[in-house]
This record gives sequence, C-alpha cells and structure tokens, in this order.
Amino acid sequence: MTEGNFVDYVKIYVSSGKGGKGSTHLHREKFIEKGGPDGGDGGRGGHVYLVGNKGLWTLFHLKFARHIKAGNGGDGSGDRSTGADGDDKFIEVPLGTVVKDKETGEILFEITDDGERQILSRGGKGGLGNWHFRSSTNQTPRYSQPGLPGAEMDVILELKVLADVGLVGFPNAGKSTLLSVLTSAKPKIADYPFTTLKPNLGIVAYRDFQSFVIADIPGIIEGAAEGKGLGHYFLRHIERNSTLLFLVPVDTPDIKAEYDILVNELTKYNPEMLDKERLLVISKCDMLDDELKAELKTELDVAFKDVPYMFISSVAQQGLTELKDKLWKMLND
Repeated sequence: MTEGNFVDYVKIYVSSGKGGKGSTHLHREKFIEKGGPDGGDGGRGGHVYLVGNKGLWTLFHLKFARHIKAGNGGDGSGDRSTGADGDDKFIEVPLGTVVKDKETGEILFEITDDGERQILSRGGKGGLGNWHFRSSTNQTPRYSQPGLPGAEMDVILELKVLADVGLVGFPNAGKSTLLSVLTSAKPKIADYPFTTLKPNLGIVAYRDFQSFVIADIPGIIEGAAEGKGLGHYFLRHIERNSTLLFLVPVDTPDIKAEYDILVNELTKYNPEMLDKERLLVISKCDMLDDELKAELKTELDVAFKDVPYMFISSVAQQGLTELKDKLWKMLND
C-alpha cells in the first residue's frame, strides 16, 4: 500500500437510529366488538458498532465516509405486533484503534482483538403500545409512547499500530534499510532525510517458524515534541511496543549525545516510554576495522552502563542474526 493510502487519523460523525413509535390500536374482530387495546411496541433503533478486523492496518476506508447512520426502528401495529428493529451499522477498523470523543477528548474505548465488537452509538428505544397502559380503571387507553431518538456524536478514530519492536532514530539513520533486510517489507529508501513519511510494519521470521513484528516510524529530530520536523505525530505508533530499538549510525559525531536527544524527545511525548526495554544498535559498522571497533567499544562501555548495545551493518549483513536473537530474548524474558 502506498504512503498516501496509510491513514491513521479520521474524524467521523455517527448517528444511531431512532426507536419506532408504539401503536394505539383497538382490537376489532367478527363477534368481538370490543376487543380492547392491542397496540404493539415500536422496534429499537439501529446501533452503530465498531468491529476489530485483523486484516486491516489503516483507516483509509473511512477517509471519505464521514457520516455513518444506522436505520430507524419500525412502528408497532395491531395484534400486539412489535415493529422491526432498525438496521445496525458495523464499522470495521484495524486492531489498535483508539476511539475518542471529539468535543471532550475523552478516550471511549480501544479495539485490540480480532472480532471484538463495541457499541459506539446506541439506538433509541422503541415506544410502548397502548396494550401496556390498560388497567381496570382505563380499559381503553387511546395513547402510546413515541420512540426515543438515536444518539449523535462526533468521534475521532486514532490508530496505534500493534508491534513488538519500535525503531527509533534520527532521519537517515538506516531504519528503513534495517527493516528491509530483517523482514519482507519494502519501505522507501533514499539518501536524503525523511524518506519515511508513514509508519512501516515488517514481520521478522525467527527460528522454528516463530516471528515478531517491527514498526519503523519517521525520523525524530531534536525539538520534535515542539513540532519540529514531522513532530511527534507518529510517536503514538510505538507507544504499544514492548521494546524500543535505538538506531544510531557509527559515523555520528557523538553517539551518546544523539541517543540522549532521542530519549529526551520520547520522554517529553510520554514519560511512560522510559519503562520499555531499550536496545542501542550502532549501524553502518562495515566502515570500521577491528581496531576502531575495539576503541569504540571501550568508550561505549563507559557511556552505556545500563543499556545493552550491538554493532551491525544492514548493507553487509553483519550482526543481523545476533540482533534477532537479542530481540527475541528481550521480548520473551
């Protein structure tokens, strides 16, 4: 799917159906001149549901469906016949979709399981027919209830992709290249910053037919939390990752400084990001000989006492098996 078709944020207006009105009917039949009230109830209005679908990974199908309305309930009729329920509306969304009230910003619920069904807007209740209002003192009620109106609301659907590992790094750090060699994904790769404009997902095939999912988001720069570069618009896609992989090229002037900038931007966006497992990966290490790598390792041992780190080269296919082993261990410990 092209970058333009990846939609992770939509606003929609939903309206459930109104309930049908109850019937005011008096029974008439041959030889039964005064059969009394027998008006049936109105049918309920249709609900609007959100349903999880693991086959979807974008909200593109809702980009142009801004008004979604369920059917109205049918009116009751004689012989205590209840009106038909209104047609329900089912909106399929990818897993990881967060639903918010547009006016208040309140999170209503999240869809995380395939087939999970949540009512977004409940249909109006049908009115009672005059059958319900008969009594010993009012044997012929000539009134019934109208149906209740449906609910209307503006909601925001926000997608947070579900992945095990999130790739974090500056623009041109080599995140897309790493994703392309670890998985079958084919992200856009070029020698200029911000080639990744939308999140990419890839499935890493591991031993014994096991696998895990990696998410690549656009590059982060200093000040992203204040809106610089692409801002923190896509950081929500790594909020659900259990492990964060920080990718820093070996030719960076100061690896520790770049790592600290990335951590600082994530902290500004959501302090809970610091609770995730972290792995520092030094990329483009095919440019180093053994002597330079040993010197760099001595420096990194001092700078990163609490954060594990690894050397890899995506282009030369160096250290990738060890990287998979390390990630798998972190994900399953």
